[in-house]
Amino acid sequence: MAGGGKQTSGPRTSVWLAGKPASAPRRGDDQGNLDRERIVAATIRLLDAEGLEKFSMRRLATELGVTAMSVYWYVDNKDDLLEYALDEICGEMGLPDLSDESADWRDQLRVLAEAYRMTLAAHPWAPRLLGRYLNLGPRSMAYSNATIAVMARSGLPRERITGALAAVFQFVYGFCTIEGLYKERCRAAGVSEDEYFRDVMNVVRDSPEWTETYREAAEVTESWARGTVAEMRHRDFEYALDVVIAGIEVMRDRAS
Repeated sequence: MAGGGKQTSGPRTSVWLAGKPASAPRRGDDQGNLDRERIVAATIRLLDAEGLEKFSMRRLATELGVTAMSVYWYVDNKDDLLEYALDEICGEMGLPDLSDESADWRDQLRVLAEAYRMTLAAHPWAPRLLGRYLNLGPRSMAYSNATIAVMARSGLPRERITGALAAVFQFVYGFCTIEGLYKERCRAAGVSEDEYFRDVMNVVRDSPEWTETYREAAEVTESWARGTVAEMRHRDFEYALDVVIAGIEVMRDRAS
């Protein structure tokens, strides 16, 4: 049981390797109303609202209306808490019906990829944590198991499944990371995504030398002006995902 903010002796790579059960409610500053579930929910709210840089255990305790030591009764340290938060948001990703043998694996893979994208977009702090932690929590593992089960139905050799999944989900991860940084820049500048984009496009259009020097890029950027940034991003994501899936099919057929 976690308690008193004590650190686990020796290095530890993941809270999920510690084998610790959830702590029982403890009476004190929280009057018995505090538990790990409530702490994790408050952590996610703070991370969504203020970002990873401003998050601290002291700030969390203030949000919960308890002392910092009360929080440490349920989690040993900040890293453990961030792992719990990361696994919690993995539960937001809807899973396809794996028992439906008539389902098209490509459609189910699109569902999984889109769910991953929506979760990372809703929680811009998550991409920075995904490479830091092992993500062995129950919600994360349920999602991973679904992706493997769907890809296994593609006809790829078993030893190629993880490579194909890497192509899909590292693409989604990169796409969402860039999307999150763009949104962060807009918030910092105090403008909307569309306003920022229009400012960029106006500079490009008002610079004849830019158009003459980078003619191919200029022609492509003209096509970006159709619709909002969100609509453009959605179109690009869907098409890029189709390209990745088509590549998987090509590699599968080449191997056979």
